[in-house]
Amino acid sequence: MTIPGKIVIAGGSGFLGLSLATHLAELGAEVVILSRTPPKVAGPWKHIAWDAHTLGVWQQELEGAAAVVNLAGRSVDCIKSPDHQDEILRSRTASTRVLGQAMRTLVSPPPVWVQMSTAHIYGDPPEIVCDEDSPYGIGLAPFVGRAWEDEFERRKLPAQRGVIIRTSFVIGRNRGGGGGALTTLSRLARLGLAGTIASGKQGISWIHEQDLNRLFVRALTDESMSGPYIAASPNPVSQAEFMRELRKAVGMPLGLPAFGWMVRLAAHYFLRSDPELILYGRYVVSRRLREAGFEFQFAELRPALRDLLA
Repeated sequence: MTIPGKIVIAGGSGFLGLSLATHLAELGAEVVILSRTPPKVAGPWKHIAWDAHTLGVWQQELEGAAAVVNLAGRSVDCIKSPDHQDEILRSRTASTRVLGQAMRTLVSPPPVWVQMSTAHIYGDPPEIVCDEDSPYGIGLAPFVGRAWEDEFERRKLPAQRGVIIRTSFVIGRNRGGGGGALTTLSRLARLGLAGTIASGKQGISWIHEQDLNRLFVRALTDESMSGPYIAASPNPVSQAEFMRELRKAVGMPLGLPAFGWMVRLAAHYFLRSDPELILYGRYVVSRRLREAGFEFQFAELRPALRDLLA
């Protein structure tokens, strides 16, 4: 498959953005990354400064582009202080709003807009498998997810084909832009620290970065795709099983377990992160991708981790 034309990736300087940018460039696309700071590594893309809040010269890159992909949003890997919660919400809605404003100034706006969202929109239901028709959850993440998607629906042009990708836990290779949370987890596993956390029953819905990139390409090129799709392997696992497979992938037979109170202390005082990212989880699968005939190259966790970590 080849992808002719220009693809603009807003918020594309992180792990997911650089992985997608590399993949699209390999398929022949001209890739432009919009972000506050340039990527930490060089690659087959053009970078344009973008504050994700105000109009500027960056909007010229959208003129005549084949598509725009919006990945912008503050990382949720932080302590959920009131200021951080506000930044998490506003960074997503403001970036979506200004992209919509920019496209209304163009003569030839992109005909396709692919918008990132989150599978956390379903909350953290214990041992219940959710799909695109499941009810939304409660709490900060579902609230942010709904606001994010609502802003997209308001700002998308009437003539644009819009696709929402509700991402789960993306596992990928460590490269200049980072390897996502899997990089940190694999280090802990090699130290013998990747054991069962709390009950170990919390769900981990995951997707290999290669399958996520293929899903983005499908969304960009398949005229029949529109609306929300869950980006997750058809085989979610429990936290205990994920850690067990991770230890096998790095060759560490032991993994010390951790009680919930230990995670809360360590996350707050040492990792400076939100312990709920570890203590809670969800099982999600995509009914719509199955019906569309999307085939995962990595549907099972063991070969996915071996591919990334062996």
